[in-house]
Amino acid sequence: MSQTIQLKENGLELIRQVDPRLVSYNIEMTEVTGGTFWKAYTDAQVDGTEEFPVISDWRDMAKLQQVYEPVDLYNPRLRKLSKELGSAWVRISGTWANKTYYDFDGHTNGVVPEGFQNLLTKDQWTGVLDFVKAVDGKLLISVANCPGIHSADEPWNPEQTKLIFDYSREYGVPIDAVEFTNEPNMMAMSGLPAGYTAEDFCRDHDLFCAFVRENYPETLLVGPCTCGDIPAEIVSTGEDRVGGGIASALERVTTDQLIGNGKEKLDVFSYHYYNGISERGAAMGGHWDFEKILTDRYLGIAKACASFYTTVRDKYVPGGQMWVTESGDAGCGGNTWAPTYADVPRTLNELGDFPTVTDGVIFHNTLCSSAYGYLNHGDFMPRPNYFAVLLWNRIMGQNVYRTNMTKECAHVFAHSRKDGKEGLAYLIVNNSKTETTTVELPKAAEVFVLEGQDKFRSRVMTLNGTPLVLGENDELPELTPVTVEEAFKLAPTACAFVMV
Repeated sequence: MSQTIQLKENGLELIRQVDPRLVSYNIEMTEVTGGTFWKAYTDAQVDGTEEFPVISDWRDMAKLQQVYEPVDLYNPRLRKLSKELGSAWVRISGTWANKTYYDFDGHTNGVVPEGFQNLLTKDQWTGVLDFVKAVDGKLLISVANCPGIHSADEPWNPEQTKLIFDYSREYGVPIDAVEFTNEPNMMAMSGLPAGYTAEDFCRDHDLFCAFVRENYPETLLVGPCTCGDIPAEIVSTGEDRVGGGIASALERVTTDQLIGNGKEKLDVFSYHYYNGISERGAAMGGHWDFEKILTDRYLGIAKACASFYTTVRDKYVPGGQMWVTESGDAGCGGNTWAPTYADVPRTLNELGDFPTVTDGVIFHNTLCSSAYGYLNHGDFMPRPNYFAVLLWNRIMGQNVYRTNMTKECAHVFAHSRKDGKEGLAYLIVNNSKTETTTVELPKAAEVFVLEGQDKFRSRVMTLNGTPLVLGENDELPELTPVTVEEAFKLAPTACAFVMV
C-alpha cells in the first residue's frame, strides 16, 4: 500500500544531541600489518548472477580468506576521501590485534615471536598515526592478549601495551581510547591463552584498566567489546537465528561473566553488531536472504540491539556513551550485495535509528577492506555507502527529534540541519520494493534522492538521477539537491534527505 508522509518545519520533540563523530570506522590490524582477511567476491557474485559456494562447516572458514599486503595509508585517494567524511574515530583492532607483537626496534628481524600471530613494525604504526592526524581523527585501539603475553594462570603483562602507548604519545598522536581485547566473549576464536576463562579475563581487565588510568589518564576505557551477546529472538531471521549454528560449538560468555565482578569501571560501553551472517558464514546460522533485506524486521535489528544493550550499559556504565565498535552489513566480511546500493537503506536506517535510542558512535567495519568497506579494497574507489554517509555528515545535525511519522515500509528520521540554519533535516527510507511513498512538504525544500543506477543491486548510486562517481583528479561529484515546492514521490527502494 502506498504511503503518504507529511513533513513538518518545526515543532518536533527533541530527544537528545548525538556525538558529532557518530559516523566512524575501523581499519583492521590485519590491514595495517598485512595478513589474512575475507576473500573478495567475484564481479558476478556482487551482481547476483553467480551463487557463492556456501561452506557446510564453519570450521572451514579459513578457506574463505586470503592473504593481503598491508594497506597504503599514505595513498592520496584514501586520504582525500577519508578526510571528506570529516573528523571521525579511527579504530585499529580486529581479531588479529589480539595476537600482534609490536616490534618497533626491528629486533625480531621479521620473525614472529612464539605465542603471537603477526608483527607490527614502527613504520606501519607511524603510518596509522600519520593517517589519523591527516584526517583530524581520534584513535581507538585494542591491545594484544594472547599466549605470547601470558598464560591463562598468569596475570596480563603491560609491557607491549606500554610500548605502543608511549610511542604514540611521543609521536604526537596519543591513543584517545582503548579496548582491552577484541571480542573476548568468543574465546575459542579470539586467540586468547589456552584455558582462559571469564574469571581470568575479569582479573586481567582490572589490571589493564588500572594500568591505563595510572599511566595514561587522558585515555578513555572502552569495553567489553563483545560480539553476539544478544538474545536470539532479537536477531531471528524467521527461519534461523544469528549464531545458532556456532553457539553450540564454541564457548561464548556473557558481559556479566566478563566484567560483572570487576573492580575497575569503564568510561564507554561497547559491543559489536551486524545484521546477520554473510553467505560465507551461513553454516553458522543467521544468514538473511537477499529478498528480505528491506523488511521492517531486518532493518529494525540495529535499533533492537541498541535498545537491548542500553540496559546492559546502564548497569555497568550508567550515563555513559554507547559505542558500536564494529558494525556493517553482515558478519564474515559482508554479503555479496554489500558493495552495492542494496545495502544503503540498511546503513542509513541504522544511522537514523541509533540516535533515537542513545548517544554514541558507530564504527563501520571497515573503511577500505572487504565487501562492506566504504571504499573498495586496493584502488579505494568509493562505494554507494560511502556517498550515503558523506551526505549524512553534510546534512544531518546533532539534535535528534522524534518524528512519529514512520510507517510500514516508510521510515522517517529528523535532525537539526548541519548547516546551522533554522528548520529540520529529514531522512526517509522507502523500504518497499513495489510501492511509492508520497512526501508532502510544509514549504519549498531541498531534496536529495538516492537510488541504485538502473537497478536496486547496482554498484553505482545516483543522486537525483546523476551517478555518483569520482571525476578527474579524484574530484567528488556535486552533491546538489533539487528544490521541491509542495510534494514529491519517493520511488520503491529509494532514500531521500530533505532539508526544510
